[in-house]
Amino acid sequence: MTINTVTVDLPGRSYDIRIGAGVLAEAGPRIAKMGGRKHVAIVTDENVAALHIKTLQDNLHAAGLTSEALILPPGEATKSWPHLERTVEWLLDQKVERGDVVVAFGGGVIGDLAGFAASILRRGVRFVQIPTSLLAQVDSSVGGKTGINAPHGKNLIGAFHQPSLVLCDTALLDTLTSRDFLAGYGEVFKYGLLGDAAFFEWLEVNAPRMPTNMDARVHAVTRSCQMKADIVARDETEQGDRALLNLGHTFCHALEAATGYSDRLLHGEGVAIGCALAFETSARMGLCSQEDPSRVRAHLADMGMKKDLVDIPGDLPDAAALLDLMGQDKKVVDGTLRFIMARGIGDAFVTSDVPGDVVRGVLDDALAHKNG
Repeated sequence: MTINTVTVDLPGRSYDIRIGAGVLAEAGPRIAKMGGRKHVAIVTDENVAALHIKTLQDNLHAAGLTSEALILPPGEATKSWPHLERTVEWLLDQKVERGDVVVAFGGGVIGDLAGFAASILRRGVRFVQIPTSLLAQVDSSVGGKTGINAPHGKNLIGAFHQPSLVLCDTALLDTLTSRDFLAGYGEVFKYGLLGDAAFFEWLEVNAPRMPTNMDARVHAVTRSCQMKADIVARDETEQGDRALLNLGHTFCHALEAATGYSDRLLHGEGVAIGCALAFETSARMGLCSQEDPSRVRAHLADMGMKKDLVDIPGDLPDAAALLDLMGQDKKVVDGTLRFIMARGIGDAFVTSDVPGDVVRGVLDDALAHKNG
């Protein structure tokens, strides 16, 4: 079975992303080589612990390491002050030292929370990401963004803190629900849209096989991680190019806030809808062809995914309220909202020059379709 390595090349802090079926088995040997005490603190959630924690702990034990696990509730609500405090206090109880290793074992919520805890504990301890969801494998586990949510919005409290190692075991994705797998795919197809038209074309043909075909899955995760690694190496703290990774996210974060960060809309579903809305906005501004947003939505339909506001259950606020929620986004600079727009599939760019009335028109039409 193919196992690929992608390196995130940052001076003095480079690290490998190992991708393939079975790479969880590398956790013990690789963490043992990292030094520090022979005790590993694992942060995970109830769903992942029930399925996989014994495998990980047995693997660590076989490499001569002891471990304890903090098992948190699953879901976006865990990315919060109370659970951050609980995690940090637990890590202190585990007597984690600066030379030790904390393991984030779960999806994006656990990776963000445990990474942020590691960044502030003793002014920064090392951590290893073992992402168990497709979304975390291709996005949140790579690049060092960590954080929690605030009542004002998502990810507004956090730090850049790079992991020392990322292990993406693509076999673990077999235990995801179909909905969670497809939500993660929202972040995969984003990479083709933002900077690799050939990858998007490959996805149009091969992505429907990803749930059952390991080679297709490994290739998609590897290409996504390579694109993110290249961007992070150029722009670690999002001063320029890295903002491209937020394609679809300005719409997405507003929709997540409007739905109360609930199961009505998973993050990857919001990204998919957000990408479709970003391409619709780009087309209305004359930046890309009218065919591009149609092609984006057609591919989402082929995958059986949410592709528009009509696919979100329940009521949504009006366009003006959604625009207000967009104004809380982290991408606001000097009070001006930055959007990621597209000149075509594979050609995204960052701009503040997006007329509010165009965005409002896109939202009004989408809401009219939903409420019609």
